[in-house]
Amino acid sequence: MRPATAALAAMVAEAIVDAYDEYEQLVALHAVVEDRLALPFDTAVLGVTVTVIAVQLRPGSGIVALCRRGRHRQAIGLLDPPLPEPAPEGWAWVDAYRHWAS
Repeated sequence: MRPATAALAAMVAEAIVDAYDEYEQLVALHAVVEDRLALPFDTAVLGVTVTVIAVQLRPGSGIVALCRRGRHRQAIGLLDPPLPEPAPEGWAWVDAYRHWAS
């Protein structure tokens, strides 16, 4: 079950409490997602199963998921892949990031 809007807003407020501008808020959210999202986990990208092995902050791209399939690696926006089933521990922080970004 996904958190309600009020819960997501509270999570965002907790994460960005000391941030002064949008970039610092993004950095703070990245730190929380990186700390609390259980890795690795499998998801689908264009119908292909990939393993998310890291969460990174990339200039111009925001927070990205570093995906691996075999020997190939690709960074994609963290908000792009579908919710994996079962959701990995800490996925609510991805939803909080989505709430902040919208």
